[in-house]
Amino acid sequence: MNAPADWWRSFFEGLAVRFWDAALPESMTAEDAAFLWKHLGLRSGARVLDVPCGSGRLTRPLAAAGCRMTGVDISREALAVARAAGGGEIRWVEAEMRDLPWREEFDAAFCFGNSFGFLDDRGNAEFLEAVARTLLPGGCFALDYGQTAECVLPRLEPRQEGEVGGFHFVEESRYDDAAGRIENRFTFARDGEAETKLASQRVYALSETTRLLEDAGLAVRRLFGSPREEPFSAASARLLVVAEKRA
Repeated sequence: MNAPADWWRSFFEGLAVRFWDAALPESMTAEDAAFLWKHLGLRSGARVLDVPCGSGRLTRPLAAAGCRMTGVDISREALAVARAAGGGEIRWVEAEMRDLPWREEFDAAFCFGNSFGFLDDRGNAEFLEAVARTLLPGGCFALDYGQTAECVLPRLEPRQEGEVGGFHFVEESRYDDAAGRIENRFTFARDGEAETKLASQRVYALSETTRLLEDAGLAVRRLFGSPREEPFSAASARLLVVAEKRA
């Protein structure tokens, strides 16, 4: 089940793109967008970076609310879906999540959809540093990280299978304790078409996650266990961190 180190370069193509779009209900998108609006201190005209943005699940509603959105993703297919969906004047950029050329341009930024930890330790730190450089002093950053050790390890199941959004899916998982990573084999199937893909994500404890943010110049301000502002605990399915770029 060993995924290649750069598995994320080709994972988000084909059925995988369509699966993730179908798997996340509109109610979750609405809750996430409301959380970001409140805790990033957004307003009409705010310049906001969504990275990686996927097919624009959260980019579009925030643009519709008046934010000046930039969405960055490495997946050409996901960006094609995003552009086709419309949703206002949004700048879509095809790039790797560390490749952020802007300096002090954005009022806020976010990384949602459990997209943190794809890279190695140096790469994950470089991503946070790149995000911090894009923010104006005092700008806020929100991180959605469902693979924190406190959340994921007590509930890790070797195999899950089900039906979501017209897809049949199988997720096989194992924890590599030497590497501190969860390795996955995903199989997606719909309408006689099937794909199997490997993935790998770094598992950080809460203390390690907050230290990475602080080291990147992002001071941690709030921790939540859900977009409904529940406190974070080992029973939480997600870790939502709100941080602020130091002046």
